[in-house]
Amino acid sequence: MSKINYKSIEEIELIRESSLLVSKTLGEIAKVIGPGVKTIELNKLAETFIRDNGGVPAFLNYHGFPYSLCISLNDQVVHGFPGQRMLVDGDLVSVDCGVVLNKYVGDSAYTFAIGEVSDTVKTLMRVTMECLDLGVAKAVAGMRIGDIGYAVQEHAEKHGFGVVKELVGHGVGLQLHEKPEVPNYGKRGSGIKLEEGMVIAIEPMINAGKARVKFWDDGWTVSTVDAKPSAHYEHTVAIKKGKPEILSTFSYVDNVLKEKVKS
Repeated sequence: MSKINYKSIEEIELIRESSLLVSKTLGEIAKVIGPGVKTIELNKLAETFIRDNGGVPAFLNYHGFPYSLCISLNDQVVHGFPGQRMLVDGDLVSVDCGVVLNKYVGDSAYTFAIGEVSDTVKTLMRVTMECLDLGVAKAVAGMRIGDIGYAVQEHAEKHGFGVVKELVGHGVGLQLHEKPEVPNYGKRGSGIKLEEGMVIAIEPMINAGKARVKFWDDGWTVSTVDAKPSAHYEHTVAIKKGKPEILSTFSYVDNVLKEKVKS
């Protein structure tokens, strides 16, 4: 089993730079995402923006993945392929983005509502974001991996939602997926102890219905077994004493969406 790679202060700053480029890329996606947009167009926009800012898409050709973004629609949980599908009013779209900048990886995901979505979807999105916030709050030195998972699971299940167990968060650094694994379920006080120098991606994947998922023949796409929608949010977080240090941000997305509402 590979060991955890602890990061220096300087390395954490490099991961922050990568994570900010991911966050800005998601902000660019927020500007154009909407009804009538093909998901492959979002992929092209992201790749161009990442490269124009000195980065490389972390997902492109990762174990053969053929795109720069994972774009997962409605009942797709994660790892969906961008394509010719045109977004329509009522769609739920998870956009997962990774960047390599100065050799270090940043990773973040945001779920967008297209036009007017159902009340169930609105609640799912809100609760999944709250799960992320609750999980991140436990990402401090001295806590354990199980504390993060418990916080996510308890909140999601309290609202009657399913927590995906086949897929987990992970360490981040020179590689996209490093140790430790960060499940969205668990027992308080269990698992490895969180220590300064760890950098992890926390990414609740929460289903409106059953927790179980199915894996597609394309080798990547994962969807819910009952065809109910799924939401996914992700931050890259450095473990510190006292409080977590979130290296990615949703502020770019939030600012764009607020402007869209005004207009």
